[in-house]
Amino acid sequence: MNPDHPAQPPAPPVDLAAIARGFALHGQCLGGRPHGNGHINDTYAVAFDQAGAPVRYIFQRVNNRVFKDVPALMDNISRVTARAAGRAAELGGDDASRRALTLVPARDGRPYLVDEHGAFWRCYLFIEKARTYDIVETPAHAREAARAFGDFQRLLTGLPGARLHETIPDFHNTRRRYENLLRAIDADPLNRAAAVRDEIAFAKHNENLVDVLAKLHAAGEAPERVTHNDTKFNNVMLDDATHTGVCVIDLDTVMPGLALHDFGDMVRSATNAAAEDEPDLSKVSMRMPVYEGLVAGYLAAAGDFLTEAERAHLAFSGRLITFEIGLRFLTDHIEGDVYFKTRRPGHNLDRARNQFALVRDIDARQSAMEAVAARLFQERSTPAPIP
Repeated sequence: MNPDHPAQPPAPPVDLAAIARGFALHGQCLGGRPHGNGHINDTYAVAFDQAGAPVRYIFQRVNNRVFKDVPALMDNISRVTARAAGRAAELGGDDASRRALTLVPARDGRPYLVDEHGAFWRCYLFIEKARTYDIVETPAHAREAARAFGDFQRLLTGLPGARLHETIPDFHNTRRRYENLLRAIDADPLNRAAAVRDEIAFAKHNENLVDVLAKLHAAGEAPERVTHNDTKFNNVMLDDATHTGVCVIDLDTVMPGLALHDFGDMVRSATNAAAEDEPDLSKVSMRMPVYEGLVAGYLAAAGDFLTEAERAHLAFSGRLITFEIGLRFLTDHIEGDVYFKTRRPGHNLDRARNQFALVRDIDARQSAMEAVAARLFQERSTPAPIP
């Protein structure tokens, strides 16, 4: 047990074959193994023999301590995957069948399964010949990932039916995240606040950032959209051969949101030269070529529907969301690591320090970033000369 982490009730043993019997699947379940490195849910890649052909699926046990209303969450995912798949099919292309997750229903028709222990499970068709990356390796990777996220927003434009459920209310409410930190500091349940005075001071010094996008939204300059709300680089799959963006994954936080929140988290997760939990802060820096790739890819897919204010705040959004995630990591550290999974003592503190270091570097480059976004939009909008 991690001595720096409060005791959690042990998860019940996983019988993947039994879980498989609850979904509308065919063939023989050959077993599976843990897959990926997500912080919240438990994910398994499960193999089947279907008439002699190997087929894989993703099984996920949804963390209902984090997501309090799993049926609402799965209603969102069911609607979003159906809409995205339908629109991708209409638009055509070689990768149309891989541009949206395929949700497999339970045998009772629901988009999720409840096992004998009361745990919630979902099942997706495994997307083959593509993978995710934790750190952007090239500007071209960044461009393709941003294009995929922009395309995801575009596919969901005009989603029919009622407004999506807010699976985590105030998820990107930066003011609320800041207030949560202040409450954690006051409560200080494990007496950790005194050791993180510098990080607390940095958070308070940057309070002026927290309301900027909310004010744009209130003024109607940044409209509500269907957004992913957790656009880390490792939430988009790139094709193994072509490295083009294939499919956006991890849809738990798809709900009403702002396009700038999505783009800002791309900047946060993709431009950092280091992993988000790298404790050596000398390795943390914002890579301008990667940022330029993000802007180019995102504008290629989303440029037609962004407002002028949204385009003008692309650079700022990266600074804000990086600060917001730093607030969340610092809050979780002070509260006792109750939200994000940790693998070592002080893991969330390392994450918070890392994010705040990236905020400093983005701040130093803000003018250059704004110039890049303005230039790329102008280039996109200017017709090519007639030969």
